[in-house]
Amino acid sequence: MTGELSFKAGLKDVLPTVFGYIGVGLAFGIVARTNHIGVWLVLLMSLVVYGGSVQFVLATMLATASPIGAMLVSAVLIHARMSLMSMTVAPYLRREPTWQNVLIGTLLTDETFALSMNKLNLTHRTLRPAWFHAANLTAYLVWAAATVVGALLGGLVPDAQALGLDFAAVAMFIGLLYLQMITDRSKPLVRHLEVVLFVAVAMVVAERVVPGTTAILIATVAGCLFGMWRENHGN
Repeated sequence: MTGELSFKAGLKDVLPTVFGYIGVGLAFGIVARTNHIGVWLVLLMSLVVYGGSVQFVLATMLATASPIGAMLVSAVLIHARMSLMSMTVAPYLRREPTWQNVLIGTLLTDETFALSMNKLNLTHRTLRPAWFHAANLTAYLVWAAATVVGALLGGLVPDAQALGLDFAAVAMFIGLLYLQMITDRSKPLVRHLEVVLFVAVAMVVAERVVPGTTAILIATVAGCLFGMWRENHGN
């Protein structure tokens, strides 16, 4: 990764994350197919919902004939963290037209968000739409293609959960967290570990009183506030 912010640079920078999209996308496609979800529906989910963790949850809810309202609420709550990520990215694009920001925010993912945060370390805290569009569009197309291939292969796998494929998204997020911690030179590693530990404790506590998806949102907001406090009061 370099400090260049062109469309071509975005394509190069996003390539290492493509393997993660392929792996998790294949896993989702297989899980969806073993839950009797058709290939065309898998493609539609990937193009419209476009969220690995949400799609894994929806696949299970569709298989158990859950109410549409419950699925919508679950999707909104799980994706609520994307609002926080978009607000984090927005200040670096405040001079860009609104339509550019809307396009970037629409296709922003955990992976491209983490990629942009790492990119800031090399660009004097600057981002450009061309770079972001290249990363986002590549991720979007690769994800959709991988889920379809996974769905086509799903007929060969009798039980996806027995292979632990539903853990793929969790494993990907752990990898993203690790990469963010070791590449962000703007803050000491100890500071990252403090925030991670705080969020983990907040998640455990929140899960005891509210549903899991709400607990994720609460722990995320609490982690952001704690991180801001440590940044302002740290040594």
